[in-house]
Amino acid sequence: FFFFNSLQDQFDNLEKHTQWGIDVLEKYIKFVKERTEIELSYAKQLRNLSKKYQPKKNSKEEEEYRYTSTRAFLATLNEMNDYAGQHEVISENMTSLITAELTRYVQELKQERKSHFHDGRKAQQHIETCWKQLEASKRRFERDCKEADRAQQYFEKMDADINVTKADVEKARQQAQLRHQMAEDSKAEYSSTLQKFNSEQHEHYYTHIPNIFQKIQEMEERRIVRIGESMKTFAEVDRQVIPIIGKCLDEITKAAESVDHKNDSQMVIEAFKSGFEPPGDVEFEDFTQPMKRTVSESSLSNSRGDGKSESKFGSKSKGKLWPFIKKNKLMSLLTSPHQPPPPPPASASPSAVPNGPQSPKQQKEPLSHRFNEFMTSKPKIHCFRSLKRGGAGPEDFSNLPPEQRRKKLQQKVDELNKDIQKELDQRDALTKMKDVYIKNPQMGDAASVDHRLAELGQNIEKLRLEVQKFEGWLADVEGRLPVRNEQARRQSGMYEPQNPAAVNSCAQDRESPDGSYTEEQSQETEMKVPATDFDDEFDDEEPLPTIGTCKALYTFEGQNEGTISVAEGEMLYVIEEDKGDGWTRIRRNEDEEGYVPTSYVEVYLDKNAKGA
Repeated sequence: FFFFNSLQDQFDNLEKHTQWGIDVLEKYIKFVKERTEIELSYAKQLRNLSKKYQPKKNSKEEEEYRYTSTRAFLATLNEMNDYAGQHEVISENMTSLITAELTRYVQELKQERKSHFHDGRKAQQHIETCWKQLEASKRRFERDCKEADRAQQYFEKMDADINVTKADVEKARQQAQLRHQMAEDSKAEYSSTLQKFNSEQHEHYYTHIPNIFQKIQEMEERRIVRIGESMKTFAEVDRQVIPIIGKCLDEITKAAESVDHKNDSQMVIEAFKSGFEPPGDVEFEDFTQPMKRTVSESSLSNSRGDGKSESKFGSKSKGKLWPFIKKNKLMSLLTSPHQPPPPPPASASPSAVPNGPQSPKQQKEPLSHRFNEFMTSKPKIHCFRSLKRGGAGPEDFSNLPPEQRRKKLQQKVDELNKDIQKELDQRDALTKMKDVYIKNPQMGDAASVDHRLAELGQNIEKLRLEVQKFEGWLADVEGRLPVRNEQARRQSGMYEPQNPAAVNSCAQDRESPDGSYTEEQSQETEMKVPATDFDDEFDDEEPLPTIGTCKALYTFEGQNEGTISVAEGEMLYVIEEDKGDGWTRIRRNEDEEGYVPTSYVEVYLDKNAKGA
């Protein structure tokens, strides 16, 4: 009985150990599952990071990626996207090769373990039943033997007693014989049960239980081997993507090594090269002589004398700092006064200020300051049409410096030529198709492609006209560029001398948009200028669109260039808002427009015009 209990304890120990093994396996499955979630989350974050710093399409950022350094950064972002993909591969492989497989194996392991311990319990119950049968047979045999002894003793006592009748003695003898027979039967049964138990017990301890223990051992060993293989797969999954990750890192290194500082610097130079010549030397002005000051053709001073100045314009007149300037009226429209606007009158009525506020006078600045401003500031050369609100630049890119304009025009010509080539390819294909239809009418109707051929012909003609137009502008710009050779300049026909009378008719002050460049010309000046190149450009200009109206709160007498006089209560059109300098640009009619202090008018902007 003690041995049975000991064996039962062993089954309990094995049951606890195998359950612990299954718990370890499930814990490892949970570990791998959390690792796959981390890999997926990491990959997602890497992809989001790469997407966050990708240049947006059709934006200024996309233009910045033409430099080698930014292209290397873009390559890094793309490789990081591939790098994230490898972490997704790790997650997928671990899920399919480890998590899914081990989960299925755990279910099978639980069923197998349950079956083995069920067989063990069944064998244990069987041997316990045999033992109980043996114990019962033994107790019965023992009882029958004791009963037979008592019957024998009773018979012998009755037989020795002379007072007992013969019938009673015979009855006692028969009872003793019966008990002896029952004892013999119990003995035979006990002997048979004992032999059977010994056989079952031998089978149990030498066959059934060892087989069950062997199966449990094999099951446990398979579990241990399986978890070891899973750990090996865990490492192999990572190792398989290492070459691809290494390739991604190699590509990042290669992109970094492709960064060319010289090339990037040259691209910046090409992007912002204006094509204008720098100003010439400043001539010496001798104040010891009783004569009027003179200004050289390339002087940056802002002298405005009543006397006659002598300026000689050679072939470099096209390379002037402000080639788009035509006359004072134009410049008064292009630039707002540089002085702060006057404050509004203290009194509500303008009569409190007899002469009204005075527009600011532009002070003459030192020549060195003007030159430094020219060297450090961005070019402020603008075509008149570039100031239009609510739209792109002019079609001929005349709002750009010559070099930039030439590049844009050349780019436009190339694009148009590509479009023409596409249309020609389509026309050739349709022509071949038409020939096939003519030779084989069953394949299609030849007349069905005529309409499309006609459309293509019209499109090609329109594109060729566009090319001619842009090539004309391109030739015009290339002739004007100061970096072109003299032969190209002569071919452009832009540097022929003009009649002095025509020159004298244009002798007016010229001022740059920032007020840093002026000239004075006299009837005695001799120079060479192109034949109304810029005049034609501005004569055809359309006026700026109005963006609202305004009402004059006070009377303002505009006495400086660029300003316009208004009367109190007068209604005018607004064509340019206050840009933060305190001045608003207005128009009275087609010929009168200029700037007034913003504090002197009440502005009513048109929402639609402002939104445009």
